[in-house]
Amino acid sequence: MDLYSLSDRGIQAELGARIRALRLRKNVTQIALAEATTLSLNVIKSLESGRGKLSTLIAVLRELGALEQLNSFIPELSISPLQLARMQGRHRERASGKRLKDKSKDRPEW
Repeated sequence: MDLYSLSDRGIQAELGARIRALRLRKNVTQIALAEATTLSLNVIKSLESGRGKLSTLIAVLRELGALEQLNSFIPELSISPLQLARMQGRHRERASGKRLKDKSKDRPEW
C-alpha cells in the first residue's frame, strides 16, 4: 500500500483497521482488550477508528504481543563506523536548522 497517496486521516483509518484486524486475529474482544489494558471501551473503539493516542497504541500493542512491530514501523537508525569516527564519540542532540552558515555573506559585493 502506498501510504504517501493517503491523507493523514486515511493513514489513521488504515492504522486503526490494522489494529482491529490484529485484535480479531488474536481472538480478543474490545471489552477484554479494554479490561486488560485498563483503558475504557470507548478508547479502544477510538483507536480502531483511527482517532487514538500514541500511548493507547503502545498499551494495545503490548497487550496483543505485537510491540516488536514498532521496530519495522520506525526502524532504529544505525550509524556507519565512518560517521561515528567523524563525530568522535559525540551524539547528535539537535538539528542544524537556520544555524547553517550562509555562504553568500562571505562573498564580497563587487
